Amino acid sequence: MDKSTRIHLTKKLEVAELDGDKAMIDFETGKYFLLKGAANEIWDIIQEDTKVEDIVLNLRAQYDVSEDECLGATISFLENLKKLGFIEAK
Repeated sequence: MDKSTRIHLTKKLEVAELDGDKAMIDFETGKYFLLKGAANEIWDIIQEDTKVEDIVLNLRAQYDVSEDECLGATISFLENLKKLGFIEAK
């Protein structure tokens, strides 16, 4: 996965807001997930098809972080979502 990779959400989850965090439930597997910090913004952004590059630009506009650090953390989070079957990355 790199900056030009397109991200497509493949699984809609039930999401509830909890004090600025997101609690997500995957009813197919019965698993619960809690998103904090920038993961909240990434989840909101990927509700529409987008590129990794666009996610990084959006996050850097909100957080004081280097491009390399932001890109690495974003790709790591997206890879986890991909392993869980929540997104496709092309």
